[in-house]
Amino acid sequence: MKIRESRYVRVAKLAYALTQSTLPLYAHPKSPHHFTFPQLAACVLLMFYMDLSYRDMEEWLLASDRVCSALELERIPDHSTLERIFKKLQQRNFDQLNTELLNQLQVDETAIAVDSTGFTPSQASAYYQTRRGGAYREYVKGAYAVGTASQLILGWRAGSAHTHDTKLLPSLRRQAARYGRQVKRRRAWLLLGDKGFDGRTMHPGDLIPPIRRRGKLLAPERIAQAELVAAARLDGIYGQRWKSETAHSVIKRKMGDTIRSRSLRMQRREPIVKGLVYNLHV
Repeated sequence: MKIRESRYVRVAKLAYALTQSTLPLYAHPKSPHHFTFPQLAACVLLMFYMDLSYRDMEEWLLASDRVCSALELERIPDHSTLERIFKKLQQRNFDQLNTELLNQLQVDETAIAVDSTGFTPSQASAYYQTRRGGAYREYVKGAYAVGTASQLILGWRAGSAHTHDTKLLPSLRRQAARYGRQVKRRRAWLLLGDKGFDGRTMHPGDLIPPIRRRGKLLAPERIAQAELVAAARLDGIYGQRWKSETAHSVIKRKMGDTIRSRSLRMQRREPIVKGLVYNLHV
């Protein structure tokens, strides 16, 4: 009889193998060496995967022998250790982890969808927010580039509620371009986005509907852009943009739609971590 393996064990193994192949063995030469840097980083990724606090993650590891065995943990890290490791992990580390994962999967896309979503900077309930006199006006924005075939996140950016999507588009395009299909060293993939990305940062090959100011399109190039998007709608290509909405839904349902950090620097890091954990989940 085949023993079924828990998905938590599978994600733990994948996260640990990924951190081992990307991160250094220790975060500092003079660290106590009770744990390796990849072990603690994998614990942090698993913590975000299950949407647990640092203390709850410590307790969960105490009760999870198979996960500890998969991570080769001889002892359980303290919750304060997990917090310090998350602060030590930089955005470049998450970029390296995601690049290594996507290279292993050999992602090749003909259409890539981009979209942004908001995360609440508090874990207070909606009832409490109503009782205190109103909802939050500030939120943390996470923008993702999602491959329509693989449904994996190929690029990410984080910002505040006041960050316009057009400012995030060049970085998303640059990150996703390495996974787009090339024909004779020329771009052969499409970028799909909504009207929020309409601006001067658009490139040829971006299927983004132009905003109709006062209900009309007057410039010939904007009329041509609208016709391209309309043709893509009829062909069913532009409809693939909803794959990005699916990624947002999975992230918020599985990893939560709130941000636990208090500093602005750490708050903007959490949407990126959620994107990496989403790829491990998919």
